Amino acid sequence: MSQDWREFTPAPWLRSPHFMTVFPGYWPRRRLLTGVPTESRLFTTEPHTQLLGYCHWQPYRTACQTLVLVHGLEGCSESHYMRGIAAKAYRAGCNVIRMNQRTCGGTEHLTPTLYNSGLSLDYRAIVQELARVDGLDRIWLVGYSMGGNLILKAAGEIGASDKSLAGAIAVCPNIDPPQCVEALEQPRNWVYHRHFLVELKARLRRKATLFPGKWDLTGLASIARLRDFDDRYTAPDGGYVSGADYYQRAGAHHVIGDLAVPTLIITAQDDPFIPYAMFTRPRIQRHPKIRLLAPRYGGHCGFVHWGQKGEDSYWAENRIVEFVQGRR
Repeated sequence: MSQDWREFTPAPWLRSPHFMTVFPGYWPRRRLLTGVPTESRLFTTEPHTQLLGYCHWQPYRTACQTLVLVHGLEGCSESHYMRGIAAKAYRAGCNVIRMNQRTCGGTEHLTPTLYNSGLSLDYRAIVQELARVDGLDRIWLVGYSMGGNLILKAAGEIGASDKSLAGAIAVCPNIDPPQCVEALEQPRNWVYHRHFLVELKARLRRKATLFPGKWDLTGLASIARLRDFDDRYTAPDGGYVSGADYYQRAGAHHVIGDLAVPTLIITAQDDPFIPYAMFTRPRIQRHPKIRLLAPRYGGHCGFVHWGQKGEDSYWAENRIVEFVQGRR
């Protein structure tokens, strides 16, 4: 592992991990992709399941590297960080595909299943399709938070078997779900916990109207913990015995040792619900393919600071593009 404490110097008023986590989402970035060619595409990853992606192709796509972007829990292809990194990578000469996870971004009708942190098969299938159908041979998987776990898990499972996978990049990935859920349910994180739970319940209600009888919503309103929601709905829907079984089996940490491509992990030591201790384990610290950027500050997928050296304020996005460009 190459460990890098690359300078990240947020303004003093942004050193609160909670403010750093929340603040970037309120900064207007809706127009970042104005003028960038966009093509919607459905990827069939298994029978009766399609994922919607928005493709931004360079004029000669096969001559370029391709970034497949995966959002976090209750995000979508339109999340501010998805648009931010998409715009930067496209303008740096890369193809970019902003994916929606199953049921996300208004795609509840495209699959009878829910989404979960273990569905790495979707991203293995997308890499295979892009290589087979589009002739792409330098594909990067890039994920944030839950999406980071998914792409690391997919890359670890692929190992060295698919030469079209060029690398993997994860920002604040929840590689050990039991630890992350425990941290998320701490009283100091009640705002995030409540947000995720409210949104997941609303999504399940929408899904239930499209697939009547598939889920019993009795008692849904009374569920007060994310782990109880996952135990009752997410786990059985995904083929797990229980919520605990789901958390135990879905973590990318099981296959991180099998990574065979250049991998960048960006995380903050002050992330409110992704414990930094997960990234100090030998299987990460000693891995020759992993580069870790772990500044003291940054919150959860925040990393906003004063722009410097010709860069804008979005430090993590700049590091991602830099890492990809360094491996052309």
